[in-house]
Amino acid sequence: MSKALGRVLIIAGSDSGGGAGLQADIKTVTALGGYAATAVTAITVQNTLGVTGVHPIPLDIVEAQARAVLDDIGADALKTGMLGDAATVERVAQILDTTSAPAVIDPVMVAKGGAPLLAEDAISAVRDLLIPRAALLTPNAPEAQALTGLAVETLDDQFRAGEALLKLGARAVLMKGGHVAGETVVDILMTPDGETSFEGERVETRHTHGTGCTLASACAAGLAQGLPLEAAVAQAWAYVGEAIRQAPGFGAGHGPLDHAWPLRGLA
Repeated sequence: MSKALGRVLIIAGSDSGGGAGLQADIKTVTALGGYAATAVTAITVQNTLGVTGVHPIPLDIVEAQARAVLDDIGADALKTGMLGDAATVERVAQILDTTSAPAVIDPVMVAKGGAPLLAEDAISAVRDLLIPRAALLTPNAPEAQALTGLAVETLDDQFRAGEALLKLGARAVLMKGGHVAGETVVDILMTPDGETSFEGERVETRHTHGTGCTLASACAAGLAQGLPLEAAVAQAWAYVGEAIRQAPGFGAGHGPLDHAWPLRGLA
């Protein structure tokens, strides 16, 4: 039964507002029929208006959480989110080396409201340690720019940055285009064998908090359930798009998505 569900171990930070981080990850995996387990890297104090506090979890406790899950429940895929600093990145890389399950790496650097979630000196650790361990890397344009040093402002830039990230060792890259100007949003799934584009009309809304976490977790859920990469990304992309359209409108800032829309029959 656990194999059919698709077990996803999520290594990321907690969002007290529930729109991003572990809370979004758990909701997403559950809504898509998977089973979510977690290793908490940090506790953040945040709502739709922004992040006002971060409490890192000791590294030995982060690793102990992951080991407790892997040694008993197991995992069919892993997903990483907010890691915070270089030491945490290094420890997570060690954890990834203890399992053959594919890892979806979301290189979280900045919260939707602008608060930094990854130390500047940790970017090189992500580049050197996590990208080569990524079955799928899911950077947005600013993250891809930080990791490659290449400007990511156009569709052509997305392709160039994606190619650079593949050369750094990622087995696949989902170059997200939400930060690239235009009436449509284009995400590009890139592998050494070719590219697949996912394109949709841009939804004008302030309720997009946690879209990156949600997309990466949805991809991990699909992979955990045995879907081929392209099918897992396609399912995730459709799920996130509808979650944005069905956003409940909570909060005065960047509001959360409706992660549970498949359970409500709203689509």
